[in-house]
Formats: sequence, C-alpha cells, structure tokens
Amino acid sequence: MRDALLDLPVRSALPALTRALDEHGTAVLCAPPGTGKTTLVPLVLAGLVPGGAAPRRVVVAEPRRIAARAAARRMAWLLGEPVGGRIGFTVRGERRAGPATVVEVVTTGVLLQRLQRDPELAGADVVVLDECHERHLDADTAAAFLLDVRAALRPELRLVAASATTDAEGWARLLGGAPVVEAHSITHPVDVVWAPPERPVRPPHGLRVDPVLLEHVADVVRRALRERTGDVLCFLPGVGEIGRVAGLLGGPRELGAEVLQVHGRAPAAVQDAVLAGGSGPRRVVLATAVAESSLTVPGVRVVVDAGLAREPRTDHARGLSALTTVRASRAAGRQRAGRAGREAPGTVYRCWAEADEGRLPAFPPAEITVADLTAFALQTACWGDPDASGLALLDPPPAGALAAARAVLQATGAVDEAGRPTERGRRMARLGVHPRLARALLDGAREVGARRAAEVVALLSEEPPRAYGDDLAAAWRTARRATDAYATRWRAEAGRLEKALAAVTAPGEPATGAPEQGHSPTDDVVAGLVAALAYPERVAHARGGGSYLMASGTRAELGEGSRLRSAPWLAVAVADRPVAAASARVRLGAVIDEETARAAAGALFREGEEVHWSPERGDVVARRVARLGAVELASAALTAPDAALVRAALLEGLRREGPGLLRWSAEGTGLWQRLAFLHRVLGEPWPDVSDAALLARAEEWLGPELDRARRRADLERVDAGAALERLLPWADGQAVRLAKLAPERLEVPSGSRIRVDYSGEQPVLAVKLQEMFGLQETPRVADGRVPVLVHLLSPAGRPAAVTADLASFWREGYRSVRAELRGRYPRHPWPEDPAGAPATRRTNARRA
Repeated sequence: MRDALLDLPVRSALPALTRALDEHGTAVLCAPPGTGKTTLVPLVLAGLVPGGAAPRRVVVAEPRRIAARAAARRMAWLLGEPVGGRIGFTVRGERRAGPATVVEVVTTGVLLQRLQRDPELAGADVVVLDECHERHLDADTAAAFLLDVRAALRPELRLVAASATTDAEGWARLLGGAPVVEAHSITHPVDVVWAPPERPVRPPHGLRVDPVLLEHVADVVRRALRERTGDVLCFLPGVGEIGRVAGLLGGPRELGAEVLQVHGRAPAAVQDAVLAGGSGPRRVVLATAVAESSLTVPGVRVVVDAGLAREPRTDHARGLSALTTVRASRAAGRQRAGRAGREAPGTVYRCWAEADEGRLPAFPPAEITVADLTAFALQTACWGDPDASGLALLDPPPAGALAAARAVLQATGAVDEAGRPTERGRRMARLGVHPRLARALLDGAREVGARRAAEVVALLSEEPPRAYGDDLAAAWRTARRATDAYATRWRAEAGRLEKALAAVTAPGEPATGAPEQGHSPTDDVVAGLVAALAYPERVAHARGGGSYLMASGTRAELGEGSRLRSAPWLAVAVADRPVAAASARVRLGAVIDEETARAAAGALFREGEEVHWSPERGDVVARRVARLGAVELASAALTAPDAALVRAALLEGLRREGPGLLRWSAEGTGLWQRLAFLHRVLGEPWPDVSDAALLARAEEWLGPELDRARRRADLERVDAGAALERLLPWADGQAVRLAKLAPERLEVPSGSRIRVDYSGEQPVLAVKLQEMFGLQETPRVADGRVPVLVHLLSPAGRPAAVTADLASFWREGYRSVRAELRGRYPRHPWPEDPAGAPATRRTNARRA
C-alpha cells in the first residue's frame, strides 16, 4: 500500500501545495484524473502518511454520492483499514464516520447543510472542494460560503479547490489570488477512432435518445472488443440508456465479456466491484458522466463515447425543470478519452463524425446559469444574503431565475417579501430536500402523518424507475413490495426524512403522527395531496382525451394506456416538455379531486371580473370567473361590466384586428391617404397614420367612441374618418392648410374638379386627355414640392398615357397618341397644338 501511495503522480506537487496553504491559506490544485488528488492529497493534508503535514482534520467535498463513497473506500484501502475509522464518509441517508475520523468525504449538499448549522465548521481544519471544474451549483455555493467563513469567522481555515483541468484562473481569482499548483500525470497516447452511425440519427430532445444511436453504440462496443485488448468503458447519458445498451449487448457468453453498470443508482456492491478492478474475463463498464473524473476504473484500455450528456434545464414560464439530453462538450470528450490512457496506451471510439467535433460546445455551462435556483435561493437567504450579491461566485445567478425562485419560496412561506428567511423557511432548509418537497413534507405530515408523507416525498426526491409506471400511488405500493436497489434507497431516504421532520418540529406544534383511527386516507389520496403540495402550479384539470391544463397554464398529456387518463384532476409530480411539443408529457402523477387541488394551490385561487377580447369569438367577453391559476373553476356572464375593463378589451381587439375593425367610408379612406402622404413628404406636424401609430394613439383619436362602445358591433359603426380628424395639427393652425397641401380635388382647364388619388407613392390625377388641353405645367401639391402623376385617359376613360411632365408630353408624346385616338374617336377634337387648344369635355358636334 505504501508503494501505491508513492506511485501516485500528484506526490511531486505536494510540497508546493502545503507551502501555498501555509502562506496563503488557499490554493488551486490542477491534477488530471488518476493522479491521486482525491485520495493522496487529503491523506497528506491530514498528516496520515509519512512526510505529510501536521495532523489536521480534513473534509473532502465531492459532487456525487458514488464518488464520495469510492474516495473514502480508496483512502481507507491505501491505509489498510476499514471505512469508518480514520477515514469516513457522509452522504444523504448514510454515514460511516466517528470520533476517530480524520478525513471525512462528504457530498457538497451535506457540506452546505453543515455550514448552515455551524458556519464556523468547527473541528475542520482543511476543506478540499474536489472536481470543482464541473461547476455544480452546490459546489459553487459551498465555495462562496467557505470564503465568507474565512473572511469573517475563521481566517485560519484552509481551502483547496481541486480541478481536473488546467483552466484554473477563475478559481484562483475567486480565492483571493490563490496560488495554482499543477500536478502532471504519466500520460499514455490515446488513439482516436471516429465511428459515426451509418444511419441518420435524430438529435436528442428532453430525455429521449434515438434508439438508432444506442444500437450503434452497442455495435461499436462489440467492434472495440474485437479490435482492441483490455476493458471497455462506455459513456452514456443516463441510467435508461445504460440499461438499453446492456440489453443489446447480451450476456457474457455471446459477448465474451462481463457487462457492468455504473451510475448513482447502482448498488454499492456493484460500484465496489467495478472500482476494484477485475482479474477474470474482460469487462464492459457502461457508465454515466460520473466516471469522467470522479471515479477511476482500473483495467480500462478502450473508451466508447456516445457523445451525450445530461444537464439541468428550467422552463420558468411553465414551471417545469428537469434534466435534458445534450451533446457533450469538447472538454468532456477530452476527459472521457483520457480514461483510456491512464495505465497504458489506449483507444477512444467516438460515435460521431470528426467534422462535427468543431461544432460542439467548448465547455459545459455552469449549473447556476441553467438550473432551478429555488434551493440556492433558500440557502443564500438562510446564509443572510437573499439576493446573493455579496457572495463570491464565478457566475452570478440569472436575475430572472432568481426572481422565479424567490417567488416560489415566498408562496411556500419560506421567505418574507424582502427575501429574508422565516422560521418555517429555516426548518425547510434543515430537511435536506428541495424546498418544494420540504413544504410538502411539513404540511403533508400534519394531514396524513409523518411516515406516509416522508415515504411519498422520498419517491418524489428520486424519480422511481420507469417500470414502476406513471401512477405515483401505484409506484408507492410497488416500492413497498420491491427489493431492488431503488426500493432499498427509498426506504432509507424515507426513514431519514421522518427523523429530520421530527428534529425540526417545535414543541407544542400539531402532531405529525398518524391521523385519527378511522380517518386514515387511502394511498391515492395521500400521494395526490403530497404531490400537489410540492407542485401546486402543476395541479391539472382534464380537458378530454388524456389532455390536461395545469394551473401554470401549460397543457400536459398522459401516455396511451395510462390508468390516470380517467381522472378529472391530477397532481403532476414529474413532467417534461419535448422540444417543439405544444404540451408537456406527464411521467408521474397522482389522482386528486378539486377540493385537494384548491387546498394545495390555494395561493393561486382568484375570483373576480374578467373582461377581455376573445380572439375565438372576435368580441368582448365579460364574465365573473373563479380560477385556480389558469384552470377555470366556474363562470357567469356579467351584465354591467366595469367600463374601464371594457375599454381595455376593445383596445386589445383593435390591436389584434387592426384599424380595419372600424367603418372606413370613401371619405375616411381618402383623408387617411392624404395624411399618410403629408407625413411621408413633410413630416411633423402631420401625423403618422400607419396601423402601428394609429393603434398606439387609439385613445387619443378614438377616446369618445371607446367610452360609448361595449362590443365589436359598436366599433364597426364608428366613422373612422371623422375620428381621424382629431389627429390633425389643430394646435399650431396647420390643419387649415390640409386642403391646400393635399387637395382632395384639383380643377383642370376644362373646369372639372378631379379627385386626386393619394394611395400610392406619388399622387395620381386620372383625367381625360382633352380636358388638359392648354395646360403647360404639371399640377403640383405639398406647396409645389411634389408633381402629381397625370394619367391621361381616352374619351372612353381608358389609359392613353402617363406623365409627370405635361410640357414634355405635349412636345414629344402627344403626336403618337393623337394618331391612335383620332382613328378610334373621330368625333372628338384632336388639335395639332394641344398646348394652345381650348380644353373640352365634349365631342366636335356638341361643341358646335
């Protein structure tokens, strides 16, 4: 074991690390996976190996439970002693540590709980934040809290940010200019084999991965077993994909290798077997991203990378948050490939084309920028910094996401209007679950008993396997009977929650034991109530055909064959919304009734007058409505709605349908065209009468009509032209010049008054050619700035010529037109000199 310690590459960096901590109190350690940063460094800092530092108590924070257990077991093995002695670990629901423990490995979530209970972190001398490059939200938050502790309470507390990458500048700045210590591993070359699928693969969306890709990954694993030696480590995005690929690979007899599965839900015995290595047949280890940097799998010479990852995403508008499948970043690809070259030269098979590599994101996004921030907001509120403005964070929380999180906390009574935590909020924070689930546990226990509420919350805290179905109550019954790994974890978590609930219950509070005998609700009622308390905005009312409308306004669909389809009301516990889908998809829900929905989502209940423009009816709708969020419970028509609401509804109708909703006579249309022309040519003070401008000033020019109108028919009777006159520039006297600047009609030499058409870019005067004889210059408008476009017509009113320059036309164009018209209309005068001839509207005979 001593030889194993001496062989770890990180040993060469330990003198610089201990010196940095002694001089600065903080350090950033950059060490690739497998160098020993997770195992040797804590032992040295704790003084547990010869030549190490003075004895200290070290807390190592890992982002995942599986990594925390594995790190503790590895360190204990290196020292030749069992876990629970000098080396221990604590994860949610499991603790193996005692008074003699010197190095304790915890998850970052557990570390946050400890900091909230004991900000000084009494008894700890050094904290190592491992795998901080992964940018998990809990790790970022813990680092910010620890920096506060060093600044205000314990400047002697040492802090190490350990990263598997060399991009450590940001962490060094965050830790107050901390020294960066680098450890270099003994690297072996890794050949890259590009192995894209031959068949087209649909991109991932939501949690869905195209089965074609999974079949291809299984084929690549078989290919790797044929072409290379050593164990194969295959990266897949989630537990479901691991199970499907395992099924495609078959058993050891046909594959020639043992198939093992590594993920956060795998039994501890399986995890230990994988991490211990194998001396028997070859192994194929199917793993999630947990094996990128947190775990070392001995014996691996080949990596098969499906190129996918799971990241949290939150749809704040719809109240949905879930993991989603995305293309893995280039940084993740490098980490995964490096696993093949840990012990000897290796090979990575990448299941995408080389040309696609450059289009992948460089790094995964920091979780704080994409995740649900409700738990973060409660943590920071209890820490004393509700808006997180004083925390040292690499990335600030998005303002919109933080506001949405605080709205949830305020609705559940966890914080007040200023964002400060209430006593109830502090109790919720100490339960160690998401604030939504903490609310459901606290309030549900009073209604159904602590044990039953804890069991349902435990189901909600870790979604049951798909095989348990989409009915929460039925999944609860299955978990009680089952003996699988999930059921084992569920029982442990339910027990932990029951104890945690008892610990935060104040003396004299209403009992959280079982309800009175004879009044015990059924499993379906309990499951529905607890789920509705956790997600009140997801209580949903049936719309028919397996479709529901949630209180948040989002539609949700049940799968075909679901026994929940007949329920009039649902409490939706788990849902996701596939890309481009109009509705969310319910993955786990419970039957409830309207009374339960109203009790759980009481903060969303509203009753009052609703007056709005209905696009479906194309008219004003006025009703008194009772609603639970977006779900309508009851309604009745209003006979005398509020005039201001009616006015607002009519304005909305105008905005939707445009000014064409009004009555536009020929005179009104003409006025609109003349004003548009003047605004275009002269600008202010002549008003903009485009649709957008008219709608923006609707109250100004339609005010009296809007006051009198009550429905669409009233608007359709409004004389738009008369109303439009209110926009004329009366204040400065310019309005009286309208007839001069843009005359409605122009008098021509024959004495006729001809209407001017302002509908185009240039005003048009359509007049019979003979009526323009004797006119030398083209008529002009807008103070002479714009010549009208003269459409010269035949005696029958058909176009004969178009000109904006009459003098030129008489000289050059008239002769050819005269020749044609003389033949067609011989009874009309066609003088050779039109500029000097008298204008007429008559034939030769009538003139005589």
